Amino acid sequence: MNCKVADERIVAAAYEELAEEQRLELAGHLDGCAKCAGEREQLLALKVLAEAYPVLEPEANLMARSRLKLDAALDALPPWRWYERLGQRMINGIASLQAAPVAACLLLAVGAGTGLLGGFEMAQNRAARAVAVPATQGQANPAATVTAGVAAPAEISNISSIVRKPNSHMVEVRYNQMVPQRIEGSLDDPAIRQLLMLASEDRTSTGVRDDSVGLMAAECKAGHGCQTAAGIRDALMVALRYDKNESVREKALKGLEPYVSEDVRVRDAVLEALLNDGDPRIRTAAINILTPVEADTSVRQVLYSVSNTDSNPHIRNVSRQVLNSVPEIQ
Repeated sequence: MNCKVADERIVAAAYEELAEEQRLELAGHLDGCAKCAGEREQLLALKVLAEAYPVLEPEANLMARSRLKLDAALDALPPWRWYERLGQRMINGIASLQAAPVAACLLLAVGAGTGLLGGFEMAQNRAARAVAVPATQGQANPAATVTAGVAAPAEISNISSIVRKPNSHMVEVRYNQMVPQRIEGSLDDPAIRQLLMLASEDRTSTGVRDDSVGLMAAECKAGHGCQTAAGIRDALMVALRYDKNESVREKALKGLEPYVSEDVRVRDAVLEALLNDGDPRIRTAAINILTPVEADTSVRQVLYSVSNTDSNPHIRNVSRQVLNSVPEIQ
């Protein structure tokens, strides 16, 4: 028996899937081959280490949230053309023919052991970071009111509604775990802001995205909580670039307006909206927002290009008016 065959049989023997005759042949080879004997000891040690840790089942909230994100991602994928499907089938067929069953077992065993160790560490870290959401006791309504904290994003299935109380700075956000949950607090509350940013990515409800982006944009317009580059400002830039709803993109653009002069990233996002957005109203609003920084080289180049080549005559005229209003960039 050579070492290649021994490597294959070591895996099968470790899981007691080797015939008696083959097991005896392997034992004879291991007695005379220190290299293979060492590999066998390493595999057995890995197997024992993997069995020492419990198999942790994913929480139901994490599974529900993952399914929602997966469904949204699959819905966003364009359908494959016939020749793409044919090519993928051919690739899968070739890969199946080339795969060695015993080698696959070896990779599976090593990968499973490594995955268990990594999963255990991730679970410990995640449990340490998770924020507990206290539920109100004795309520007949399953929607529990929470004021002290909010679940970590991975624990939240989706945002069901956002309501701002009239003539108030208070916001009520309803979100779902296994049962509906509710948190109420000021727009300055980090937990409320976290949920608003999470809601802006909810592809299952346009209304929730519109409400969340509208509230964040109003806060930015008022100069509350958007002074740093991260957080709400980033969420608005993502909504402006990628949201499919015109109302959501328009609100995000208005929220970014105060920062177009000071933040190059915001300026780039507004320039992308001018060049790529499908709604002429949003493109016109982008031009008006860029007016205070028309002397910037990138802004000047985009306006010049749009004023000469854009297919929309209104967009061309507005761009020319902005360029003509500043003599040094004519």
